[in-house]
Amino acid sequence: MAQQQLSVKSKAIWDGGTEPFGASYGKLMMWFFLLSDAFTFSSLLLAYGALRFSAPVWPDPDLVFKGVPFMDHANLPLVFVGIMTFILIMSSVTMVLAVEAGHRGAKNEVVKWMLWTILGGLAFLGCQAWEWTHLHHDGFWWGSTPSAEHLKEFFAGNPSQDYAQQFANLFFTITGFHGFHVFSGVVINVVILINTMKGTYERRGHYEMVEKVGLYWHFVDLVWVFVFTFFYLV
Repeated sequence: MAQQQLSVKSKAIWDGGTEPFGASYGKLMMWFFLLSDAFTFSSLLLAYGALRFSAPVWPDPDLVFKGVPFMDHANLPLVFVGIMTFILIMSSVTMVLAVEAGHRGAKNEVVKWMLWTILGGLAFLGCQAWEWTHLHHDGFWWGSTPSAEHLKEFFAGNPSQDYAQQFANLFFTITGFHGFHVFSGVVINVVILINTMKGTYERRGHYEMVEKVGLYWHFVDLVWVFVFTFFYLV
C-alpha cells in the first residue's frame, strides 16, 4: 500500500505542475540564463584582471577617467562614472518598487516605477555614450591608442603603447557587452511597460513578468559593480 502511494506521488511529480524550489518555470529559466551570463562576464573580468596585475605598467584610472561633460579640461577623477553608477543603482531601486507594486496588483504604480526604470537605463546609456566618445577623442579605441607624446598623460609611470592597447580593447569590449545588456533590458522593460498599460498582467491575475525582468535588471546592476571596481577603482 505504501509503495503504491509512493508510486502515485512520484507520478504526480513527474507529470508536471510542480514548481521546484517554490519557483515557477519561467523564473527558474531566468536564473539559469543569469548564471550562464555570469560565467561570461566572469571570464572577461578574470582575463582583464590577469593582464592588469601581470603588467608592469597600466593606464591610471584617475588620469583616464577624469572628464566631465560640459567641463572642458576638467580634472575630476571618477566623478562622472560615480554619477553613472548612482543612476544605475537608482534604476534598480525603482525596479524593486515596480515588483513590489506588482505583488499588490497596483497597475498604475507598476507603470510609474517601470517608466522611471526605463528612464534610468536610457540615462546610463547616454552617459556611457559620452564616455566612449570622450575616450575615443583622447585616442583610445579598439586597435588604436593615443600618440606616444599624448599617452604619457594617462600613465603614472613610463607609458606603454602595448598595455594601453590591451586596456582599450578590454575596456570597450567589456563595457560594450554590459551596455548591450542594459540596452536589451531597456527594450524588454518597454515591452513589459506596454503590456502593463494594456492590462495584460492584470487579466492574468499576477505580475510575474515584471518580477522576471526585475531579476535581469538587478543582475545587470550587479555586474556593473564589478566592472566599476575592476576598471575604475583598481
